[in-house]
Amino acid sequence: MTTNHQKNIATFIHLSTFSRFIIPLGNFIGPIILWIMNKDKSDFIDTHGKQAINFQMSILLYTIVIGTLTIPFFIFKVFNGLDFIDFHGLHDFHINVNEPSPLLLISGGILGFLAVIGFILELLLIVNASIKAKDGQVYEYPLTINFLK
Repeated sequence: MTTNHQKNIATFIHLSTFSRFIIPLGNFIGPIILWIMNKDKSDFIDTHGKQAINFQMSILLYTIVIGTLTIPFFIFKVFNGLDFIDFHGLHDFHINVNEPSPLLLISGGILGFLAVIGFILELLLIVNASIKAKDGQVYEYPLTINFLK
């Protein structure tokens, strides 16, 4: 049977991911510290700790992928109006990044929108996991890669 103390620790493991708003990398440091200190006390705590850490690592990976896909949009903004390649031997032939294609702008907007939706969804999933832990239920985050098993 899961005690109230174990439920509270599991709940705080999930909620400690919000410490990233105060401490850099707090979304990793908080859950890892709480999990390492308490994982041997209960399988319930061990399961919730692994879930919280795996979810944060998965979110980091997804953020890196979306960030990498948006790099071209920042390049266009930084080099706006500059001739990127100018062939002096060929008159009136140059490549500039002054006007990116509309498809590039639309896909950049979609990626930005996905990032915002992903952030809101992450917050909601963390709160949901905390509520499940407080109720004594095991919660598995969706779209989570199990780095820790």
